[in-house]
Amino acid sequence: MAALYPEPARSANQRAAGVIIDRPIPQQGRSVAIEEIRVENWAHLNQVLFDEPPHPQIGRYRSNFAYRGISDASYGLETTLMRLGGDYARLEPHILRSFQKYAHLEMNEEAYIWNWLALAQHHGLPTRLLDWTYSPYVALNFCTDHTDKFELDGAIWCVNFVATNQHLSSQLMSRLRSESARVFTTRMLHEEVNTLDAFDTQRANPFVVWIEPPSLDARIVNQSGLFSVMSDPTISMDQWFSPAETVCRKIVIPAAMKWEVRDKLDQSNINERVLFPGLDGLCTYLTRYYSPKQ
Repeated sequence: MAALYPEPARSANQRAAGVIIDRPIPQQGRSVAIEEIRVENWAHLNQVLFDEPPHPQIGRYRSNFAYRGISDASYGLETTLMRLGGDYARLEPHILRSFQKYAHLEMNEEAYIWNWLALAQHHGLPTRLLDWTYSPYVALNFCTDHTDKFELDGAIWCVNFVATNQHLSSQLMSRLRSESARVFTTRMLHEEVNTLDAFDTQRANPFVVWIEPPSLDARIVNQSGLFSVMSDPTISMDQWFSPAETVCRKIVIPAAMKWEVRDKLDQSNINERVLFPGLDGLCTYLTRYYSPKQ
């Protein structure tokens, strides 16, 4: 895999594009360095999002980054399972078991634990999965889809998922190499690790796996979605990054820019009507589109 998908070099423009802050996040007595870039305008935002060099072997632009948009820049990378509160790690298998019991008629894919998790996450059940996209503009949509939060700065989390693979077990790394892949499909991961207990004990130190879900519906396809999953459900990814690595950056979109970003995304056909096909997505889009600027 390393030969096919080496980590791209960061350009000088990318580091000069904005204010970069090493923001310490405490976790078990250590600090985690995360690049934080506050953009100044639409052109600056696009420069930061897309200013990566082409792949050195094929001469094409193939990003190694996954993107996650948030409407409030103060949000971290906690999963919905973590936000459930209480003794959520202990409750995780009970939640999944109950979901499998009542949702079995809705499982149209092979019944791997990873497909069950993807289906549950897709329909709003608290899980240890975290939603990401390959598309910076799709991430921007989720940063600007709630007009009631336009007085708050938003952000795009950007993680080099290829670089995080170096923390995988030798078994999982070997599987990626054998497939010339950068992320797992649910089938690939099932064939290596078919239970959460086995996944959590793959290696002593926590790690993250990136999964491309099956095409459960047009929503996942249109959003160019993928999931991350930590081997320890109690650790959020922004607390896991090593201080010796720079695999994550956080692009802050000032509140004053949100209306402009939103309108230009609509002009680019990046909106709820497209990303959430069906009448619900259409009505959400029309309601927001025709709402007056506040």
